[in-house]
Amino acid sequence: MTETAVSSHVLRRLYPGRRLEDTFQWPFESLDSLESSFNVQEYLQQLIRLDYSDVQRIIELPENVDDEVWQYEHLRQVCLELSLLVVALETDCTKQHCPEMKADGWLYLCAAHPSTQSCPAIDYIIHTLDGATILLNNSKYFPSRISVPEPSLKHFQSIARRLYRIFAHAYFHHREIYESFEASLEFLNETYLYARFLLLSQTYGLIPPSLVSIPDNEDTSTNQDDEDEEDDYNRNIPNNSSAVLLPRD
Repeated sequence: MTETAVSSHVLRRLYPGRRLEDTFQWPFESLDSLESSFNVQEYLQQLIRLDYSDVQRIIELPENVDDEVWQYEHLRQVCLELSLLVVALETDCTKQHCPEMKADGWLYLCAAHPSTQSCPAIDYIIHTLDGATILLNNSKYFPSRISVPEPSLKHFQSIARRLYRIFAHAYFHHREIYESFEASLEFLNETYLYARFLLLSQTYGLIPPSLVSIPDNEDTSTNQDDEDEEDDYNRNIPNNSSAVLLPRD
């Protein structure tokens, strides 16, 4: 390697002992310049660090990237960041406080048990997040980071629909934590995650509008139709579930 090449090469390293505000301070690199098998993921994470509130730019499909791969990397990233919300919920979303997984009049049953049953919300959330992560990392369905097999595309909607329930539960039952996590400086890693997830879902039709229950600005409509039929996702990961609409008080 020549001296010029060495001097222009960016070392992307996180060294022990570095202050949090000094991390990830290397220059922004274009997608084409990222020489890695995970370049799409790295580019996406760069966009988030650059301005987590600019969800439009973060969701915008880059040139020379398949939209299926872009959706896949976004769903992986959402699962990674949702773990921070789980940590924030732990002290409030207890088995005593939330013995069932509910959101806006819906009761969700969890199938990560010998038989489908109700379980505490925090358990349901962890089961859902674990199940989505397992599926997205399953080489049988997603063997490559540069293309997505056509039969595997159907899992995107199933994963998104279930991840949405986590946001919905947090919004309707732990509003203060939800709002702090979504857009407060209290969380150093906050990334407007729900706003980004919702725009991703709307852009690619991952969630039917009828299932979007969290109000958008002045939109307070919470009407929901019956959910789509369960697909093969149920047989692939342990967090398949069903929903029951509870009567409203």
